[in-house]
Amino acid sequence: MNDTVIRVLIADDQEMVRMGFRLILGAQPGIEVVGEAADGAACVELARRLQPDVCLVDIRMPKLDGLDVTRALAGPGVHNPMRVVVITTFDQDDYVHTALRNGACGFLLKDAPPSLLIEAVRAAARGDALVSPAVTVRLLRELSTTRPAPDAGSPLTDRELDVARLIAVGRTNQEICDQLVVSLSTVKTHLANIQQKIDARNRVEIAAWAWESGTVRER
Repeated sequence: MNDTVIRVLIADDQEMVRMGFRLILGAQPGIEVVGEAADGAACVELARRLQPDVCLVDIRMPKLDGLDVTRALAGPGVHNPMRVVVITTFDQDDYVHTALRNGACGFLLKDAPPSLLIEAVRAAARGDALVSPAVTVRLLRELSTTRPAPDAGSPLTDRELDVARLIAVGRTNQEICDQLVVSLSTVKTHLANIQQKIDARNRVEIAAWAWESGTVRER
């Protein structure tokens, strides 16, 4: 990633959506929209040519849908996978599960407020992922409905499980520090250990694992 500018590619078949995202992001210091695509095939071509730091990809697009685009740019086996934030709506929960497995590092609602769009882009650019109760938790929660509770062979320690549960309900690192009464460095150490033990690349994958394994259940 460029030291000073986050380069963003926007892919959506609706011109008004692309325009809105471009205006919001282009007004932010340290963010530059370097390309736009109206279909999935063009998105893949542009992404490979421009090498943006973050790709905002709509799920429903002609030629290639956002799931195929995500797999092509960030899926298993991709050399130097890109950071893809999927643009979705609450009536597409089933798509989100596939997007996650195809390498998506975050999810954004089409009608997200500007602050959330900016947060999603900055989180993805720094190698983190947006896990917001308003966006991702509801989607990931669906994974828990048909899964059994975790067995006694969980690879995580009790404290790592505590951290994973808090990540799964959208807590930030600082909020985890406050709730568990530990230091920020301790939380980061737990995160690194969790990622290594469950083979997760980011917070979204930790959250998905927590819901899918039954580590987090509905209250």
